Amino acid sequence: MDVTDLTLIELRDAIARRDCAAAEAARACLDRIEAVDPGLHAFLQVFRDEALARAESIDARLSAEGAGAVGPLAGVPIAIKDNLCLDYGRTTCGSRILENYESPYTATCVQRLLDAGAVIVGKTNLDEFAMGSSTEHSAFGPTRNPWDRQRAPGGSSGGSAAAVAARLTPGALGSDTGGSIRQPAAHCGVVGLKPTYGRVSRWGLVAFASSFDQVGPFGRTVADAALLCEALCGPDPLDSTSAEVEPPALLATLERPIDGLRLGIPAQARSGGVDPDVSAAFAAACSVYESLGATLVLIDLPNLEYGIAAYYIIAPAEASTNLARYDGIRYGRRARLEPGEDLETLYRRSRGEGFGAEVKRRIMLGTYALSAGYYDAYYKKAQQARRVIKGDFDRALDEEGLHAVFLPTAPGPAFKLGAKTADPLAMYLEDFFTVAANLAGLPAVSFPIGLAQADGSALPVGGQLVARAFDEMTLLRAARMHEAATDWHTQKPPA
Repeated sequence: MDVTDLTLIELRDAIARRDCAAAEAARACLDRIEAVDPGLHAFLQVFRDEALARAESIDARLSAEGAGAVGPLAGVPIAIKDNLCLDYGRTTCGSRILENYESPYTATCVQRLLDAGAVIVGKTNLDEFAMGSSTEHSAFGPTRNPWDRQRAPGGSSGGSAAAVAARLTPGALGSDTGGSIRQPAAHCGVVGLKPTYGRVSRWGLVAFASSFDQVGPFGRTVADAALLCEALCGPDPLDSTSAEVEPPALLATLERPIDGLRLGIPAQARSGGVDPDVSAAFAAACSVYESLGATLVLIDLPNLEYGIAAYYIIAPAEASTNLARYDGIRYGRRARLEPGEDLETLYRRSRGEGFGAEVKRRIMLGTYALSAGYYDAYYKKAQQARRVIKGDFDRALDEEGLHAVFLPTAPGPAFKLGAKTADPLAMYLEDFFTVAANLAGLPAVSFPIGLAQADGSALPVGGQLVARAFDEMTLLRAARMHEAATDWHTQKPPA
């Protein structure tokens, strides 16, 4: 049995049956990371000693108490994005300004994984402070796509997506501010879930844009993502934005098809700006749903096109505020001062040396949008657009009696490393189909729907479902219907 080729659910069950020891699973993943990751750079830190010690302790508990007493993730190796706090190792956010920061506490969502019996094997690479769509903006170098190592894995959670796709771990956590789970999931051929805003605690997630950020899982199947999501969800008194909603039982109903499934297909999903191979894969996915008895309803989301503009005003504005704390005084990188230089010089030099170009760009954009004379023209107007976009989704879902809206995850397949770094606008447009769910606070999932061909490489294509707030159950059941009827989720990158 090749442990690393098992899905998260399969590995969980094998450990519970004692067909595979937790220590054996951890060692297999750690050995594969050691062998494969130098060519991918999915991980920033690997916790070999800590992971093996924890796995061995879980084996002892499994022998003494049984799987039910340990938790639903007993012994399963998981990777976490390096903007999630952990009370050992470092929490760098992919930034020089935090490269030596050691968190004194563990994020609530990570603690919930640990409480469920998971084994944390390491922390994954990301665009600096989660600001990017390619994982090229990491201060510690880019992550490469396992399907074609000359291409980006998407971002900002590209390290987590690449780790799951390359079979380095069966599951991982990421964060999604404007598509940072779903877009890399699409480019790497895995499942990525952004839960409803407030469904998962943000306490211990280093903030980028506080009204958008949401933690979510990656897995190779919809069931993998559902199991991880169940472990993550629930109210948290430490997070004032955490919803007082009990965790959903997602796995219990996952295999139950939705009778009379109605999916909305936006006109924008069929626009000329979508890559032909993505369009073909999306059309084929629609046909699969029709063959399963679903009704496809053509809808219009008339303000979807304003999503990018609204997002790239509001999110940088929130980033400008959140990142003001990194001043070289309280924590983070502190620049060296020469005799006679003042405090302002220290601030300027510390932030200048610590932040990368994309983070600086977004801080400046956000500060400008919040400045006197421009607040009403930009920030206030963007917030109004945000409400209108949410209204478009609410009307489409309610008036048409839809279970979900279906659209591509990204307008094209994975692009080559360096292809968009010189053109920020081209990079921002990668988020065209994903930012709306964040603006509206709705749950969304990306799952594999096909393969595109580019320069001799087969590249994954993702489809995205968006559902009503706190209706992850319907969302995942609808995604599972497509997955059960196809084999795209079984495809794997070349060895």
